Amino acid sequence: MNLTRRGFLFRGASALTLGGASLAGWSFVLEPGFLLDVTRYRLTPPKWPAGFELNIAVIADVHACDPWMPASRVRRICQLVNELKPDVIVLLGDYYAGTDIGAHMVHPDEWGEAFSGLRAPNGVFGVLGNHDLWHGPLPSMRGDDGETVTRTLRHASVRVLDNQAARLVKDGVGFWMVGLADQMATRIARGRYIGRDDLDGALDRITDDGPAILLAHEPFIFPRVPERVALTLCGHTHGGQVHIPFVGNPLLRKRLPTEHVYGHVNENGRHMIVSAGLGVSIVPARFMKPPEIVMVSLGGNAVA
Repeated sequence: MNLTRRGFLFRGASALTLGGASLAGWSFVLEPGFLLDVTRYRLTPPKWPAGFELNIAVIADVHACDPWMPASRVRRICQLVNELKPDVIVLLGDYYAGTDIGAHMVHPDEWGEAFSGLRAPNGVFGVLGNHDLWHGPLPSMRGDDGETVTRTLRHASVRVLDNQAARLVKDGVGFWMVGLADQMATRIARGRYIGRDDLDGALDRITDDGPAILLAHEPFIFPRVPERVALTLCGHTHGGQVHIPFVGNPLLRKRLPTEHVYGHVNENGRHMIVSAGLGVSIVPARFMKPPEIVMVSLGGNAVA
C-alpha cells in the first residue's frame, strides 16, 4: 500500500491523539481514582527491643473529594487496612481536598464516618496536615484553623497527637507514638511558612526508654530528629505524584533532598518512611506513583 505524505502525517497525528487521550485517561482517571497499592517495609531500628514485633498501617494524604476520593472509596480503603490486621493505625494528615480542579466537596462527616470503622488493638492515631489548616473541604473554601478536622477525627475515635506523645503496650513492651503539629501551618509568603511543630516539646513528653515512633505530616523535620526516635513516618509529598521518566517530579518544589521524597530513608541508623499517600493535590493526576497504603513491620526477623 502506498502512503502519501499527507496520509502519513494524518495517521501520525491520529496516533498521537489516541496516545495522548490514553495517557490522560490513565493519569487523570485510572491511576488516581482506581489503583491502590499496599507497600510493605520490614526493618529493625537500632536499639529496638529484641523479639518485639510491631505492625503499623499508614494512611496519608487522603484529600477527600469527588470523583477521585469519595467517602465510599475512603471506606473501602479503611476496610482493606483492617484486613491487614495492624497493631496500630496512623493517619498522617491532609484529609481535605488539595485541588479545586474538577473536584466536588466531600463533607467531613462523610470521610469521618469511614475512618470510624478503623480497628487496631493498640488504637488509631493521627496528625493534621497543611491543607487541613489552610482552608475548608476544598481549597476555595474558608477554613477554621483545623477545628473541624480535629473534631471529626476525634468523633471517629482517632486520637489526634498535636505535639503530644502516647504510651502504648504490646506483648508487655511499652512504646510511644509521638505526633508533631504541622510544619507549614501558616503561609506568610510564597514558599514561606510558620509551623506549629515543637519537636523538643513533644519528645519531652516521653517518660521512659521505650522505642518512639514519630508521626509528622511533612518530612522536612527529619534532619532534626534525634536517634532517640526509632522511626519517623511522613506523607505530604505524594511521592512526587507525577513521575515523568528522565524528567522527574515536576510538581515538587526543590525543598527536599530527592531521597526524602519517597520510601525508606536510612541516614546513619536514623530511619524515615515517606508514603506516596492516597489522594491528589495541585493537579488531579497521578502518573507512575499510584495511591498506596503503607504497612511497616518493625522488629521480628527484619533487618534494617
